[in-house]
Order: sequence, then structure tokens, then C-alpha cells
Amino acid sequence: MEENRKLKNSELDRKTIAEFKAATKTPLIIILDNIRSLNNIGSVFRTADAFLIKKIYLCGITAKPPHKDIQKTALGATETVDWEHKEDTLELVKSLQAENIKILSIEQAENATMLHTFEPESNQTYAIIFGNEVKGVQQDVVSESDIVIEIPQFGSKHSLNISVSTGVVVWDLFCKFNVK
Repeated sequence: MEENRKLKNSELDRKTIAEFKAATKTPLIIILDNIRSLNNIGSVFRTADAFLIKKIYLCGITAKPPHKDIQKTALGATETVDWEHKEDTLELVKSLQAENIKILSIEQAENATMLHTFEPESNQTYAIIFGNEVKGVQQDVVSESDIVIEIPQFGSKHSLNISVSTGVVVWDLFCKFNVK
């Protein structure tokens, strides 16, 4: 049986901040709509760094770096991933749509498209919206979205932590963009 030796940090081929900034990005923008947990925000930054996400928008009550509880889970990703705070999520959505960016709300909704069946268009940038831990994505934002994507769930809870949802969706779309 072949041994699987864990890699040392020095073997991981990590990008410097400058290399990350210069790298070609995945055509995804993450929008956090009124996220309460600072640890969730930090985790989203870390996921965004791992998959070369273009930008994160922190909307409404979503906290902004620098903050020790964001930094604790982000592990420096707030320095690599571009981010911006916007007060109003709906205004941001309309502004991005005017730039031909398609808006995907990640939500459980009538007529939602299941994540595994969604096929992103090549040469299209998408903004994916994740909502508040209790209330989800605001209804007016869901209504304005181009597509609503649902993560299929089969247990009794039908609820994933926002940082887990972000990881699932970003990984799925990253794979679909890089397989084509």
C-alpha cells in the first residue's frame, strides 16, 4: 500500500498576495446579504481565496475587515480577495445586472433550479448571493435575481450554514467553469 505523506506548508505552492492579485480569476462574485456571524464572513473570504473569486460584496449589516473574529477564520484572505461594502443589496444587484452580470440567489424557493442541474454559460460572470443565517436572502433580492439556485438536501434539517453553502456552491461552479 502506497503511503500518503502529508505535505508541508512549504510544498503547497501558495501564491503571494501580488501573485493572487495578478492571477486570472474565476468569473464569480460573492454577495453576502446581511450576514451576522463574523466567523462565517471570514470563512467565506477563505473559500473565495481558495477558488480565485473576483470579489466579495459585504452588504447591509455584514461586518467588514479588519476585525479579529473575521481574521481568525479568514487567515489573511481579506488581504488577497477584493472586497467592498455596499449598504443596499438590491441596489447592488441592479447595478451588477446593468454590467451584464447574472445574479444567482442561493435560496430555497418556488421554481428554483437545483445546483447540480445548473450549467453556467461560458464567458459570463455570475454574482452569487448568500443570505442571513435566519432569514435567508431578502425576498426583493430573490425576486430581482436572474436565477434562484437551490442546494438539494435530503435530511431532516434542510438548512446549511452559510459558509458551508458558499463552499458547496463555489466548488460546484468552479468545477463547471474549469471542465468546459
